[in-house]
Amino acid sequence: MTIHKEGHGILLKIGLLVAVIIFAGFKMYPELRILHGALIISGACFFFFILQFFRSPKRTTVYNDNHIIAPADGTIVVIEETDEPEYLHDRRKQVSIFMSPLNVHSNRSPVNGFIKYMKYHEGLYLLAAHPKSSTENERNTVVFENTNGIQVLVRQIAGAMARKIRWYVKEGEEMKQGEEFGFIRFGSRVDLFLPLDAEIKVGLDDKTVGGETVLAVLKS
Repeated sequence: MTIHKEGHGILLKIGLLVAVIIFAGFKMYPELRILHGALIISGACFFFFILQFFRSPKRTTVYNDNHIIAPADGTIVVIEETDEPEYLHDRRKQVSIFMSPLNVHSNRSPVNGFIKYMKYHEGLYLLAAHPKSSTENERNTVVFENTNGIQVLVRQIAGAMARKIRWYVKEGEEMKQGEEFGFIRFGSRVDLFLPLDAEIKVGLDDKTVGGETVLAVLKS
């Protein structure tokens, strides 16, 4: 299993904390073997729960300039028409992906192109499934412009557990479909704002695989 770079420091700290707790249990209660076993099992389970969250599997992206590829693993929770007020200032199709703590949390470019705009916003930590999380939570907005000049806005949104949004790109940087541009720790959400004529290829409650699932097809 490949571990994402965002997890290296956290896993080291958690591993040390678990080891200290187990050692303290052995020292304080040397006769309680049931307690020793419980500490070892619970500590190992907790460590491996965090470990799987930071897994970073390889993904195979089939490049297509007319496809919008899922930027994240998760579940489709919103498909609707709405206004995008921050940058695009027009009517769009919104597709939202909820990322549970059990999902891979890397964020990947949905198109081939470059970063047109990016802005981080401080905010609240409402549940990621809450309708207002898109506009009130801590979030980072990234606008991708594909090779045909079509702009797609992707918004990384922190949830009740996610308190750290990471991004590894800057405005003007070229991106390939499926290339990692960011990461969100623990439960979170990603919103996409697509052109109205985009043909949506997913439905509510569908599962997505970041870098592989085709969310929509753009008109040529």
